[in-house]
Order: sequence, then C-alpha cells, then structure tokens
Amino acid sequence: MSIAERQIRLGAGPGLRRYEDIRELIASPANPTPLVRMARVAPSATFMLYLKLEWFNPFGSIKDRTALYLLDGLEERGALDGKELVEPTSGNTGIALAALAALMGRKLTVTIPDGVPEEKKILLRMLGAEVWATPDDLCPVDHPKDGAIALAHSFVRGEARKGRYVMPNQYENEDNVRAHYETTGPEIWQQTEGRVQFFFVGFGTCGTLTGVGRYLKEQDPSIEVIAIEPQKGHRLPGLKNLEESKPPSILDASVIDRVIRVDDEPAYAMTKRLFREEGLIVGPSTGAITHAAVEFGADREGLAVGISPDSGFKYTSYFAEMLGDEGMPSV
Repeated sequence: MSIAERQIRLGAGPGLRRYEDIRELIASPANPTPLVRMARVAPSATFMLYLKLEWFNPFGSIKDRTALYLLDGLEERGALDGKELVEPTSGNTGIALAALAALMGRKLTVTIPDGVPEEKKILLRMLGAEVWATPDDLCPVDHPKDGAIALAHSFVRGEARKGRYVMPNQYENEDNVRAHYETTGPEIWQQTEGRVQFFFVGFGTCGTLTGVGRYLKEQDPSIEVIAIEPQKGHRLPGLKNLEESKPPSILDASVIDRVIRVDDEPAYAMTKRLFREEGLIVGPSTGAITHAAVEFGADREGLAVGISPDSGFKYTSYFAEMLGDEGMPSV
C-alpha cells in the first residue's frame, strides 16, 4: 500500500456502516436483518407476528447467507481449485452466487426453471452468469419440477464436461443448514429476547427450515416450527411442493411441528396487503408465509416470527398480471 493510499484509506467501520467489501453486509448475529411487527395485517394484541426482512441482505434475499457459506465451504475443502461453478436455482441463490463469483473472479452457470420471473434471469446475466432456462420435462416423471436440478447434475457428471464444474448443491450441502444454524437462528433468538414461540418458514431448499429449526429447538424445545407448502402446480417462486419435487436431502423433518398448505390466490392477496397496509415491497413467498401465520394465529397467543425471503422488485411481471386493469386511470 502506498503512502498516499494509507493517508486517505478509511478502513472498515461497522458502527458507521462503512465496509471494505460488500460481503461484509451479509447478515450475521453481529449485523442482523431487521424484525418488523405486522401490526396491521395481524393486529391481535395476543398473537404478535414479526417478519424477518431478509431482503436487507446486499444481494436481496435470505440466500445471500447460503451462498456465502456454500462458497466458503468449497474453498476451505479445496473443491474450487481450477473449477467453474454450476448451480440449479429458482433465482435467489443464483443471484447471490453470481455476485460472489464475480467478486472472486470465477465463472458461474445457473440452470433455472422456465417459469422463473424474467427479472431474475436479467439480474443473473447482468452479474455475468450464464443462464440455462430449463423445461420441467427434463427430469423423471415422479418429480416433474426438478428439471433445473437434473440439468445441473449433467454438467458435473457428463463425460463431455467431466472435471470442469463443481456444484455447491444447496439441496444437499450441509453448509446451507450451517448458514442458518449459525446466523439466522441466533439472530431470531437474540432479537426476540428468547421469547419466540412460533417460527414460520417455507419449504424450499430447506436449509433455513432445518438450520433455524434445530437452533431454536435447542434453545427451547417448546417452540413450534411451522412449514409452509404451496399447492401442486403453484406459482410461488422459491417454495416447493414436496409431492412434485424431490425432498432435499438436508431436510430434517424432525424439527417440523406442522405443515400448512397455501394456495396461490391467498398468497398473492396477502402479498398485496403487505404492500398496501404495511408498506413492505415483498415477494409472493412472503405473502404465503404471512397468510399461513395470520390464519394460524387467529385463535392462539404468543410471539411469532416469519421469514420474508426476498423483496417484490424481482416479481413485477407477476404482479402486473395479478393487477390487470386495476389502478389504470379512467378516460
């Protein structure tokens, strides 16, 4: 470092929100994402619902935590040496991996379901990722929604590309669970002063569900973990119906106390309510999780936390369809 650089360099100062690297903004117990009470959509004085706003992470979702742990784990094990990255994603993990790969100077290919919003595909390409949009019929008929996963595995195992790629594999990699056991879970426990009684989270890769569920139940076994599952044929990106998708191997079903099924219509209706009543620009998975929590809490008491995985900015094309002609000025 030159004398001139030493004279002007400020250095990291978390208390001043000043960082040397964007990765330092990824949430941790020392720098948690916020909890916000849903006082309008869940106005009960006896069932208090808070959402944990994971879109405050720098790349826009809860998957920032996962991506960081996945890449750190691969690097520590020497699995990244000389390899390109490939990963199946519904968008959020891919976006975080693409941003981190760009910072590391590594190439990333993502396989992504055809139905993912175009906004996510554009962000992935802007970050330098190669994007393979994937028809669902590329995989076995018993798991018709796993085409992107099947294609990503073919990159790693296929003879033509053998040895070229490494897959972080968020569905099977325990580093996904560890990310939430070491960060998201402790944050929720600290932020609620150990008084959380109900935890709501969607079925996806199941890293959040397993990691947070394990941590919270170790602190207090009476905490109820409620998993949110969409209906078959749903249009709720990031959530999985485990009848049409293979359950991730990292799922620890023993931490789940109950499963609530949510249809698209009430999920999107709650998403709209969160926009208009709470001022929260959230994605539809947040709507599904919040709808389930509000219904569940109608006749219960206690402090509840739900995960808000990402913001609504990546779903504007979906919302445009939902709104239709609503809000159009009359002539």
